[in-house]
Amino acid sequence: MSKVLKMEELVMFLFGVYLFSLLSYAWWWFVVLILAPDIGMLGYLLGNKEGAITYNIFHHKGIALVIYVIGAYLSEPIVQLAGIILFSHAAMDRIFGYGLKYDKGFKFTHLGEIGK
Repeated sequence: MSKVLKMEELVMFLFGVYLFSLLSYAWWWFVVLILAPDIGMLGYLLGNKEGAITYNIFHHKGIALVIYVIGAYLSEPIVQLAGIILFSHAAMDRIFGYGLKYDKGFKFTHLGEIGK
């Protein structure tokens, strides 16, 4: 993954931090929840295809943004928080080269094979 793409993901992560700062939650909530979207990996217990589906649902920035916008529209901070955490986590993962998964296995991502 190129340095330019990693910088882009870093900017998105920092944008997520900024959006979080607009909410009234204590900062420790961000730290505690930032790894929560990895629960999507549990789908791999059912197989590669199911794992890829559940992982990608929890790591898709488009889904995260839709959740955030719904929360903003409804003035529901908890829904906004969910969207921000999902978005920030996805950006953080991509900084480290973890992309959306293909159903061939966990290490096959839209950013290339993990470990290569």
